[in-house]
Amino acid sequence: MTVHRPKLRGTSERFASRLFGTGVTKTHALESLVIAGFVRGLSVRDVEQTLADALGAEATLSKSTVSRVCEAIKTQFEAWRERRLDDIELDYLFLDGSCFRMHAGARAEPVLAAWGITTLGKPVLVGLAPGGSESTDAWSDFLADLGDRGLRPPLLVISDGAGGLINAAETVLTRSLRQRCLIHRARNVLAKVPARAQDEVKDAYWSIFDTDDLDLEPGQQLVDAVQTRIDAFAERYQRAYPSAVRCLLADRAQLTTYLRFPAEHHHRIRHSNFIERTFGETRRRMKVIGRLPGEASCLSLVWAVLDRASRGWRGVTQTPTGVRLLQDLRRRLLSPPTLEEVVDQAIAAAA
Repeated sequence: MTVHRPKLRGTSERFASRLFGTGVTKTHALESLVIAGFVRGLSVRDVEQTLADALGAEATLSKSTVSRVCEAIKTQFEAWRERRLDDIELDYLFLDGSCFRMHAGARAEPVLAAWGITTLGKPVLVGLAPGGSESTDAWSDFLADLGDRGLRPPLLVISDGAGGLINAAETVLTRSLRQRCLIHRARNVLAKVPARAQDEVKDAYWSIFDTDDLDLEPGQQLVDAVQTRIDAFAERYQRAYPSAVRCLLADRAQLTTYLRFPAEHHHRIRHSNFIERTFGETRRRMKVIGRLPGEASCLSLVWAVLDRASRGWRGVTQTPTGVRLLQDLRRRLLSPPTLEEVVDQAIAAAA
């Protein structure tokens, strides 16, 4: 369908279509198609051939044009990863890594990712970097860089059980609480149970953390109640599946940290799995290309996919009660009173 731009009379204002917006041209549309194709795992040659097949030979773009458009993703990524983070204040920070092939003849290497939920309840993609490995040093450097660019410590860090990640989080984000992903821990436990009993143990595991029947507010009492359920699970299965029980009891305190936070956030912050689907989609798209030309191409493609996916990520609902709880936690964890303030408070109380 051909749409003609109307002529305007009796006004000095420039026409702006509410349908197409301003500045929309055929070139911009084609460039958007090229970027979309590249993000979906098409090589430069694939993008060129796809345009020709779909729109005819006259729509074919030169290799230099396609390369220039794809290079725009790298430029956008470089600007994004160097940006300041002073204006981002997080309640929750999620950390995870996923491996991709980015060097010839080398094994798959991890890309480290950080995303979070702000104090307004909005999701945000925070950082992305190559790791070489998921060692303590790699994660520490990654987290230190986020801090150097102005990111303030969150209230809660959510991650899987990778030793290097945990060590780095506890070293760099010393004041933040830590939550171990319940989905990862469930997988660890079930891996030590025979297939015939996995459904039973899985149901028993998740019933530990189903707090709908507990008439308790978020806080220490709720944490204690769920820890008691962990003890009951251990007693029930200790004889039959001792390895599974040992797995559950390891780092058990970090399985219930989320219960100190607003109840309406619990199902959102007790695991780090929602980005795994996006990572999986990224790996699927990369299979079309095979090995990417190098680290820069890999990172820019992963970023492009995550950046677009993050626009559809779900945040959390902020209620007045929940906001007050988060503010109290923030004061206690991140802004504890100084010794002088404690003395002044004690004097005032005595008076």
